[in-house]
Amino acid sequence: MAEQLHPSAPHHLPSFITAPGDTDVLMIVVGIILIAAVLGVGNLYLHLHTLPERMAHKSQKLQFEIVAVLGLLALFTHNHLFWVIGLFLAMIDLPDFSTPLRRIAGSVDKLAGVPPEPDSTEPPTETAGHAAGAAKSEAQGHA
Repeated sequence: MAEQLHPSAPHHLPSFITAPGDTDVLMIVVGIILIAAVLGVGNLYLHLHTLPERMAHKSQKLQFEIVAVLGLLALFTHNHLFWVIGLFLAMIDLPDFSTPLRRIAGSVDKLAGVPPEPDSTEPPTETAGHAAGAAKSEAQGHA
């Protein structure tokens, strides 16, 4: 049995108007589209916002950490000048001054007869005294 329309309602109602108690399909579709649009725009914003950091990371720049910090500052303060500075730093190749200066210092130390300092990035090696002590304690443990 079909429901009768209210006498004051127009006879030709649009298809998106639902009867009382029915599911409003248009509202559900618009809600899904709205959620997808918010997520899409947010993803685009964050992808664009990390552009300088990704540029500096791909080219193995020395100033990668500075670009990353500038990107975070721009994100949290909404100050676009930090983002622009980070973008410029990511595009510019800064010269490496530390490696030649370290080599010069090492050469001067070698000429002066100063023994080289152990490199902090390398694991420590066993000296003869430590190796002999370890062998002696190992021999006592087996005896």
